[in-house]
Amino acid sequence: MKKQKIIIDTDPGVDDTTALVFAFFNKKLDIKLISTVSGNVGITKATRNACHLLDLFNKDIPVVKGATTALKHKTQNAEYLHGPEGLGGYIPPKTTIHKPLGVDAIDKMYEVITQNPNEITILVLGPQTNVGKLLKKYPDCAPLIKEIVFMGGSPYDEPGIPLHDSFNIKNDADAFNIVLNSNVKLKMLPSNIGRYKVGLDEETVQKISKYSDVGKFLSITYQGYLEPNMLRQDLKVVATNDTSALFCMLYPKIFETENANVKVDTKNNVGRTYVDVCKDGKVEVVLNVNKQKFMKKFFECLKQLNKIKFNIK
Repeated sequence: MKKQKIIIDTDPGVDDTTALVFAFFNKKLDIKLISTVSGNVGITKATRNACHLLDLFNKDIPVVKGATTALKHKTQNAEYLHGPEGLGGYIPPKTTIHKPLGVDAIDKMYEVITQNPNEITILVLGPQTNVGKLLKKYPDCAPLIKEIVFMGGSPYDEPGIPLHDSFNIKNDADAFNIVLNSNVKLKMLPSNIGRYKVGLDEETVQKISKYSDVGKFLSITYQGYLEPNMLRQDLKVVATNDTSALFCMLYPKIFETENANVKVDTKNNVGRTYVDVCKDGKVEVVLNVNKQKFMKKFFECLKQLNKIKFNIK
């Protein structure tokens, strides 16, 4: 089986962590590079977290330390949700065995893409600063990228979300605008999918915690990450945003999509996304997901990790 070559651009992050762990062990994937970006936590913690996950799961994948700040607007973090270290209730060590490469992240991304023309999918799990900078510095790489799959955007009028707020897009709307205008094939996983369609309820989190050592680890990261479901205030959920983005790349048949033209506001309501569904739209937008099939895939991925043993406090 020919593996799918990918770059994972990430800001770990609780939901990034589940996606990364599942990606590490997926037989369909050949992860060529992990690039980190400031987002859920600052760039130093995000990079440390990515390297620690490689330590913890005994994986050797090159990591590059990417953008510290957005292209124009002031960046924010989401430590209030992901915890001060970015991994929820799990506290990683301050130092790691794996270290980021001492090279420019954008140059390294370009190198990987040009060495694998038309074969690299970039999976973007955080703000799009790195990818925007890549396409701005090296516009010649755009036709060489197979696809960009990204988590972000809140085009739908959901209760409790001011101005269609989406953290990943709002944190660097200018970079996202560059990506939208790049003519690269794009697939968009809006944040409402992982949060409202296939969020993990408290009962499922308990099931995960008792499933295996890996399940226990993930459930610890979920501590503090359970948040009120804005559509049903009686529920709390763990958002599966980044896992949903990974799955829509790996298992597209369980997702409902439509082509659309997408725009982003970079001046007034910064980060607000507008989606116009049409046959000739340039972006494939995920509209819905089969929850039963999603959860089946989730636990299949978790089951593959049953043999991994470690002591997590």
